[in-house]
Amino acid sequence: MGLLARLGGLTASGKARVAVAWSLYDFANTIFSFAVVSSAIGLWLVSDSRFGERDGNFVLSVAVVVSVGLNALVSPILGALSDRGGRRLPFLLFFTALCIVPTILIGGSSPLVGVLLFIVANFAYQAALIYYDSTLRTVSRPETRGRLSGIGVAIGYGGTIFAGVVLLALGVKVEDRFFVAGVLFALFAVPIFVFVRESGPIGRVTWGDVVGSLAQLRTSVEHAREVPGLLRFLVGRFFYSDAVNTIIVVMSVVTTRAKGLTDSQALIVLLSLTVAAILASFGWGVLVDRLGPRRTLMIVLSSWAVGLVLGAISLSVSGPLGLALFLIAGAILGSGLGGVQVADRVLMVRLSPPERVGEFFGLYGLVGKGSQVVGQLLYGVTLLLFFDSLGVGAYQLAVVTLLGTMLLGAWILRPVSDRWQGSGDLDVAIHAPPERLAPMTAPLEPR
Repeated sequence: MGLLARLGGLTASGKARVAVAWSLYDFANTIFSFAVVSSAIGLWLVSDSRFGERDGNFVLSVAVVVSVGLNALVSPILGALSDRGGRRLPFLLFFTALCIVPTILIGGSSPLVGVLLFIVANFAYQAALIYYDSTLRTVSRPETRGRLSGIGVAIGYGGTIFAGVVLLALGVKVEDRFFVAGVLFALFAVPIFVFVRESGPIGRVTWGDVVGSLAQLRTSVEHAREVPGLLRFLVGRFFYSDAVNTIIVVMSVVTTRAKGLTDSQALIVLLSLTVAAILASFGWGVLVDRLGPRRTLMIVLSSWAVGLVLGAISLSVSGPLGLALFLIAGAILGSGLGGVQVADRVLMVRLSPPERVGEFFGLYGLVGKGSQVVGQLLYGVTLLLFFDSLGVGAYQLAVVTLLGTMLLGAWILRPVSDRWQGSGDLDVAIHAPPERLAPMTAPLEPR
């Protein structure tokens, strides 16, 4: 059977172009995640011609907190719209355009306007994911969703690498990266709206749906209390995700401002993190199967602790030794990115009854967004308060605060058992849902 036939067999329509078009949207939105969120916006804000290093770091944190926090607040409404069973592509198109247009305009805007445009774009990016994730049910069949979802994740990683290579090869300046990212996002997003077809009316949401969504959240928490260790795991995840989510956003600024590398060199470091995450994911997956998800996750977090300590030390060491320590720390952190995603999703499945996997992954995603808000704010406030007196030392202190929250999360997680019989995952090979089935996570940018 040829490749096109195999791809067609994954879709409800039997058409390979549907699978390709759907997966290309993952490729497209990851370009925004990498080129804008992880690469350009931080460097743009800390520029001396805009907010400067101290205030720019704080403004970056506030912008991320507002956009992600607002999205978390309205997620029940957006989720209710998605669950109405109507057409989702019109909403996906609206939020995609709401992300692309402001992104294209950021580079040529004044600092304050640029921040507002980024808040709108990042909010829309997060909102679009809700509808994109839900279209998986439209384009796939129940028995093929995992495979098609996995293809989307793999192609998403490809979008990250593609964006980095394009920016490097063309020597795109920081202020121009927004335009390039917006155009590429638009270009690769087009196929899903051309080739994927939906039937039925556009979904409508009532106030009762919104209230029902909020009530469901309370019910989900009550259900989670019934599973030994699940709430403890989610609380632990809240704290250790602080460091993971924050480092992804601020790495380019730390690389250029604290370590003194160029913008292009920072881009190479980010690309290296992505490649390390991809390659290490396979090894972490094997370790999960051999040692179990909790022990593997503890090993991953231990490696991240080493990476954060080395990274903090490297900022005060000059010359080749300091650069070598910084790159080693980056390699450790990059490999750990894949490990966290692999291990804690499997642990989530181990702690979920089969009939509540989707419900509990909703809590899992909400915890991820909440941790991003808290971690980013903690980092930004630390730099705002101590940069004038400590200089580069303020970056080190900010990294130490992230190390502290991560270690707290690991301590909370430690007593949790991954041998709960109620999951049905100990005797049967049930794997964690691919990332598309666990929204709000993505290559280099937790969703």
